[in-house]
Amino acid sequence: MEFKHYSVMLEECMAGLHIRPDGVYIDGTAGGAGHSSAIAERLGPEGRLLSLDRDPDAVAAATERLRHYPQAEVIHTDFARIPEVLEQKGIEAVSGILLDLGVSSYQLDNPERGFAYSVEAPLDMRMSREGETAADLLNTYDADSLAKIFREFGEEKFAFPIARSIVEQREKEPFTTTSQLVDLIYRTIPAGARREGGHPAKRVFQALRIAVNSELWELSEVLDRAFDCLEPGGRFVILTFHSLEDRMVKQKFADYCKGCTCPPDFPVCVCGKKPRAKLICRKPITATEKELMENSRSKSAKLRILEKL
Repeated sequence: MEFKHYSVMLEECMAGLHIRPDGVYIDGTAGGAGHSSAIAERLGPEGRLLSLDRDPDAVAAATERLRHYPQAEVIHTDFARIPEVLEQKGIEAVSGILLDLGVSSYQLDNPERGFAYSVEAPLDMRMSREGETAADLLNTYDADSLAKIFREFGEEKFAFPIARSIVEQREKEPFTTTSQLVDLIYRTIPAGARREGGHPAKRVFQALRIAVNSELWELSEVLDRAFDCLEPGGRFVILTFHSLEDRMVKQKFADYCKGCTCPPDFPVCVCGKKPRAKLICRKPITATEKELMENSRSKSAKLRILEKL
């Protein structure tokens, strides 16, 4: 199956990165290399691009699609390791970092990956193809732990009833496929609630995917560590696709933009703190109507851009 991924807000991301031909850039989520190709096209012979991804299928696809760009290098790793990658490459600072936190169309539409609730597939959901699967979590975690995952990562109102039903069901038969979980969710959620807020399994599948791939931990790590890898004037450009991610990015970007933290009644500043960055756009950028018609998965995307001072 071909690795397909619609490059969400492609031109907006390129404008946000403010690419210089001689700059050094990181695409922390190479995917199908859509954004990476657009960056590479804008680089001169002296420019450089490092494209990272932890999905081996994405690495293979990106390597093939970027083979005509000598400035580009594809690396099999996760974006939380950006500082380590730069140290290994002998790069002191970069001109821009791009993160597209969406799941690729290939991952969603490829049945064997188990990301989608709309097709029969193994309950896998691992982006790296390594470690615990979604089935492992469902078959081993207790009800309280599962409920916490569904509640915190999926904002699921019926988290505990679903978790309790999972524990009861697995005593009869272990969970192995997506349809088993979807059927259980349908049976557990009240009929009225099933008609609200999209597919009833959407929130639980999102929560499991985040848990399996430690997505929020990875995002927290890169927000804390990658900013220091930017050169002055460097841009941090992040596309988020659900409220948990966007809240984390919004808060961390705001922290970098804070200056004096002295109490308001102090006549002069004594803390000496100055802003480390500025927001390029105070509100997140969203997809145009044209893009939404071409790719409905862009609907939930929010783009935030930060510049290091």
